[in-house]
Amino acid sequence: MEKEYRLAKREDFSKVYRYGKSVANHQFVLYYLPQPKLEHFRFGVSVSKKVGNAVVRNRLRRMMKEIVRLNKERMAPHYDYILLARKPVVEMPYAEMEKSLWHVVRKASLLKKNDSSKK
Repeated sequence: MEKEYRLAKREDFSKVYRYGKSVANHQFVLYYLPQPKLEHFRFGVSVSKKVGNAVVRNRLRRMMKEIVRLNKERMAPHYDYILLARKPVVEMPYAEMEKSLWHVVRKASLLKKNDSSKK
């Protein structure tokens, strides 16, 4: 993920958690906060220690970031996003994880308006 698309600072994460809204399914929780001054979106990932050891958590983090990186044109701009992984995501193959992630984004109505492709 390119630097301008990253949400990295602790204060930014705290702001999204505190003032943002959330949407969830069984595998993911998506927190989002409008940022009208941004011309694109910023994206952060969080995976709890409850999900697995460091190897498992880092693998999930990489997969989640890659799904968003490959489809970043589908994401609505002017938002900060934080994606949390839940335990059931550990056993999921990549394709199912991708489908579940886009389900939670669609549930929050955060796909770009001109994106009509359903995955």
